[in-house]
Amino acid sequence: MDSVRDSKLLKDKKSKSTTPIKKSGGVADTTKNNSSLKSEVKSHADDSTLVDQEHQITYLYGNARVTYEDFELDADYIRVDQKNHLLFAKGRIDPVTHRYVGRPISKQGKDKPLLSDSLLFNYKTKKGKLYNPASDQDGNFLSGGVAKKLDSTEVAYRNVIFSTCDLPYPDTHFGIVITRGIAEKNRIIAGPAYLEIEGIPLPLAIPFGFFPKPDTKTSGIIIPTFGEDQKLGFYLRNFGYYFAISDYMDLTTTGTVYSKGAYELNSTMHYLKRYKYSGDLSLSYGSHNYGLQGDPATKDFNVTWSHSQDPNAHPGSTFSASVNAGTSTFYSNNPSYSNYNIQALTQNNLRSTINYSKTWGSLFNMSLGLGHSQDLTNKTISLQLPTLSFSMASLSPFDSKERVGDPKWYQKLTISYSLQANNSINNLPEAELFKGNTLIKNLQTSITHNIPIGLSLNVFKYFQFSSNVNYTEHWYLQTIRKSFARGSISGLDSMVTDTLNGFKRAGIYNLSTSLSTKVYSTISFKKGNLIAIRHVMTPSVSFNYNPDFSQSSFGYYKTAVSNAVIPYPYSSQTYSIFEDGFPSAGKQAGIGLSLDNTIEAKFKPKATDTSGKPKKVAILQGLTFSTFYNFAQDSLRLSPISFSAHSAIFNQKVNLSFFGSLNPYVNQVLDSISNGQILKYTHEINQFTWQHGKFPTLTSFSFSMSGSLNSTTFNPKTPVQPGSTLQTINPQQAQRLAVINSDPSAYVDFNVPWNVSFNYSFSYNNNITSTNTTNTIMLSGDVNLTSKWKVQYNTNYDIRARKLAVTSFAIYRDLHCWDLNIQWVPFGLYKSYNITLKVKASILQDLKLSKRSDYTSNQSFTQ
Repeated sequence: MDSVRDSKLLKDKKSKSTTPIKKSGGVADTTKNNSSLKSEVKSHADDSTLVDQEHQITYLYGNARVTYEDFELDADYIRVDQKNHLLFAKGRIDPVTHRYVGRPISKQGKDKPLLSDSLLFNYKTKKGKLYNPASDQDGNFLSGGVAKKLDSTEVAYRNVIFSTCDLPYPDTHFGIVITRGIAEKNRIIAGPAYLEIEGIPLPLAIPFGFFPKPDTKTSGIIIPTFGEDQKLGFYLRNFGYYFAISDYMDLTTTGTVYSKGAYELNSTMHYLKRYKYSGDLSLSYGSHNYGLQGDPATKDFNVTWSHSQDPNAHPGSTFSASVNAGTSTFYSNNPSYSNYNIQALTQNNLRSTINYSKTWGSLFNMSLGLGHSQDLTNKTISLQLPTLSFSMASLSPFDSKERVGDPKWYQKLTISYSLQANNSINNLPEAELFKGNTLIKNLQTSITHNIPIGLSLNVFKYFQFSSNVNYTEHWYLQTIRKSFARGSISGLDSMVTDTLNGFKRAGIYNLSTSLSTKVYSTISFKKGNLIAIRHVMTPSVSFNYNPDFSQSSFGYYKTAVSNAVIPYPYSSQTYSIFEDGFPSAGKQAGIGLSLDNTIEAKFKPKATDTSGKPKKVAILQGLTFSTFYNFAQDSLRLSPISFSAHSAIFNQKVNLSFFGSLNPYVNQVLDSISNGQILKYTHEINQFTWQHGKFPTLTSFSFSMSGSLNSTTFNPKTPVQPGSTLQTINPQQAQRLAVINSDPSAYVDFNVPWNVSFNYSFSYNNNITSTNTTNTIMLSGDVNLTSKWKVQYNTNYDIRARKLAVTSFAIYRDLHCWDLNIQWVPFGLYKSYNITLKVKASILQDLKLSKRSDYTSNQSFTQ
């Protein structure tokens, strides 16, 4: 209507010939009014500009733009009334798509841009009206109705929708309609407001409301969810408080209470310093009673910490942490902590590492670390408190920086040094961790020095010769002594181990040399796309020498002997005085043989390949046979023959590998009688199987096939577009990343239609008297049923037993500004379901509706 009125006005003025009008196309117009305006009004339009000089009105058509001081306005059509200081802007109906395009976009100062259907604005008083406005307020969106700008900080609203949906009205399908309201800088004060879904008002209304609109993090209460657990009773879950400590750190503390007395507490801190570091620290505690009423409750705790440092923050030094420690029953007793994640519930170990490293140039490197590993099945803990590693890069002491030409053989000698210090506690029962001086009594300290000297030469043009002399020395602060308890008899012996404090050293040395070459063979083809097949063999012969350090002359091994008691003879046991069993017993002086094979094919380039280069395809990336013959042994000198191979198919997308071992000696099967039963056992004799016309016995074999495929696997690679990195992300992106890291299920990629990951494994073990096989397959991935529906799956199947292991499904529905998430474990101990409807906006992550059936061993679900 405004464009028709403007055209009519121009025609009327032209017919009377009393108003001079200027028309131009795409020319900028700068006007300085004679009034008290402090700045110029600058305007521009791509299509045309009409000027009514009598009434001081300018009409801008096609991608029009007007700026005045810190105010900017873009629209398809803008009318500038210089006399009254008014701007009117609107879009237009596209004649082809019949859609409203070119909507006005206005921005003032540092405020966020505002989108509207039309706009009337006084650029002198900075007041105006926006019809059907749309704006983003940190994850919340205002759209529809009318907005009236009162001054630079206040805006009055009428019939606008307050929603988390970024689609402007009328496409907004869920929100709160504010009939009257005033928006200030950090809040919206509303009059009567009601809930509306798909344009239908619901009888849920409030007489007035207060909606925060902060530009910084704000502390607040976290609303809990309600439900019932079959074993723990009714619950009030995840109520607590969010504390915005600063722009770089926040703290979330939540708790859960159950009607039968159980409770859970969790406190999580997120911190981020751009270009410096980032991390998360979480402390959790739970008290549960899954047994009979009156039984003592099980107390569990868990600590997780992850810390990463920007590599540019402190060049030459790094610090990182990945900690996951707690009681062995924490995840099984607190399934809701991991959101019923099957991998977390079925894991059998926890690991932690804290590392600091420092480098000095390219020569020296130091690393200091703390470590923790925990076996949840056996309830044992191993600690490293701490470990120190120092190393020096390889040097060529006889080489000269001023050398000209090829080096002499002695100039190729290299030497290096490394030190490893350990303070460890191994396999300590979890219940004894904090008892008395348990840690001090079980602490084992050792320092290892290693000096390798190497030489590598090319001999006879085609052969590679290498030789290494290695010296290793261990320093210990404790040694052990073993003895049989008094009265011990053979078959009923009891061994006593004593720990002696005091410094003790153990030094060992060994020598190894090797000679290897490569043999090439090629088969060429004149027809077809196949050009040639090349086979590369790499034979290697090595000699290794290692003294027997268990001899009494070294003093590293001792023998414990029991008393002889009639009718039982005495028994003895030889042991190392060092807890870790160092050094190894037995003399080694022999020859090692190995043969490696690779096969690759060369194909003609495709007609669409502009490079014109032949394509190489790896058929067999490695097939290796190896064994060792020890001259120092009196019998059974030949070690088992091991073989392995690996390759990849489907353009390196699927990996194949197998490993096996062949015993070259004859095994006799003998019988024995125990408790009235005949038992079979084997006895290895010093005769090769081929002496009896037989092939070596296959004692073990394993095969695995794994891969990960998706819809983009077989498509041509597209160039990677530069994007944000951890060093360049803004605070909003960092906040979203923190949400994803704390809950990976919060992010689902609908852009990839399907993914599948699989792992097939087969193993065979032959003990001569019996054999054992395993045959399993693991399958996981996701598939888009539609552009808005995605199903994820994870299952394990034992082919031999014909049984499914843990199987889980996750169903996602994209509701634009909301997400629907269904987690389902259809059977087994953790059979359960969990339905969650939540808002996508990161600022409203706690706004969600959940319905779950907690895990139970019963055959039916419970609510």
